[in-house]
Amino acid sequence: MRVRTLVGALLAVAVAASLTACGSDKPKSQPSYATGAASFAAGSTMERLHKAGQITIGVKFDQPGIGQLNPATNKPEGLDIEIAKIVAAGLGLTPDQIKFVETVSKNREPFIQNGTVDLVIASYSITDERKKVVSFAGPYYQTGQDLMVRKDDSSISGPETLGGKKVCSVTGSTPLSNIQKNYPTATAVPFATYTECVQQLLNGSVDAVTTDGTILLGYAARQPGQLKVIGKPFSTELYGLGLKKDDTAFRGFLNDTLQKAVDGGDWAKAYQATLGKSGAPTPTPPAINRY
Repeated sequence: MRVRTLVGALLAVAVAASLTACGSDKPKSQPSYATGAASFAAGSTMERLHKAGQITIGVKFDQPGIGQLNPATNKPEGLDIEIAKIVAAGLGLTPDQIKFVETVSKNREPFIQNGTVDLVIASYSITDERKKVVSFAGPYYQTGQDLMVRKDDSSISGPETLGGKKVCSVTGSTPLSNIQKNYPTATAVPFATYTECVQQLLNGSVDAVTTDGTILLGYAARQPGQLKVIGKPFSTELYGLGLKKDDTAFRGFLNDTLQKAVDGGDWAKAYQATLGKSGAPTPTPPAINRY
């Protein structure tokens, strides 16, 4: 009996040690994304997604730190991806139950309207024009439009020096529209992705790339000897979660989920695990205005 008791005690200690060791391997900066039993109103979008065991989310595949496809894993990474995991957890789903679909700027509204995706989290700036056709939850992040130029170019120091310059941004984006409307002496050059714009800048076909400063910093960090960010934001951009127009219940759920992530620390952990790796301090998240 004593032998059995001793063996049992040793096994219990070994199991406890094993569990402690496994827990210690988890990076402290990573969000928990804990899922649990979920109950939603009958007929709601939340109930449909929970029962289906999957949510389809449109994200960018070419924005370092925000939403970028990792060729080694064939999975997207970045702040938007972490926000998507937080939303999925609120639905009682795991990260593996998210289907990510590449969504470029020009097809974000169509993808939401025709049901290609359930949600868009793709550096999606909240604007009055877009709110005419889709709804937004959030915002979950604030940035500002900036300019990136070649490292040896001293002729551009801000938007006021863009006269006669070719400025690239993506088709259907807020930054492109801003250049066209407010800086008409510049030539706006649209491309499908920011990666294409960066290539145009490197080969000299355009003089600058413009989009949110956070995105530009990600690109410049890859080639610091060739590219630089001006660092003078000239707009305020609020990123939101895009969903079908007037799905009030789903929008409320998303806002509540974002608020819990902010209050509980998962928002900060998501930032630290992505954009925070640049060394930038964790910002204060914008107030969730419940659009």
